[in-house]
Amino acid sequence: MATEPSNNGRYAIALGAVNLSSDSIKTILMDTGFTFDEDAHEGYADVSASELSTGNGYTANTKTLTTVVVTQNDTTDRAEMTCDDITWTATTGNIGPSPGMILFDDDVTASGDIVADVILGYIDFGSEITQSAGGTLTIQNIQIDI
Repeated sequence: MATEPSNNGRYAIALGAVNLSSDSIKTILMDTGFTFDEDAHEGYADVSASELSTGNGYTANTKTLTTVVVTQNDTTDRAEMTCDDITWTATTGNIGPSPGMILFDDDVTASGDIVADVILGYIDFGSEITQSAGGTLTIQNIQIDI
């Protein structure tokens, strides 16, 4: 999995509009064929039409990251945000296919050049994944590097 930060997310962090340790950071799964654009995809409104539809155990725009921890890593010279794994349980049908997931700050309101619900980044799964009915889709080792 590769993580791609958004330019507006970097900008919002630099201006202090985003607090990774206390804001409500959400994640959404993207629908088949979605391609992330770090320049054009600034806020949730820019990608909401490409989110997976609610159904089969997936509910649009409801998954919030838990146990978010921000640390300083002097070995790799960066700050890192990590969180608990994210899971969805496929119920009556498949979840997906999905090429990846968006992370966005649900607490940010529009101000100046910063858009509401600013996208922090995109985690590209490398190929489209599908979780069959009855199984659990788990995304592990989620991390944002700054």
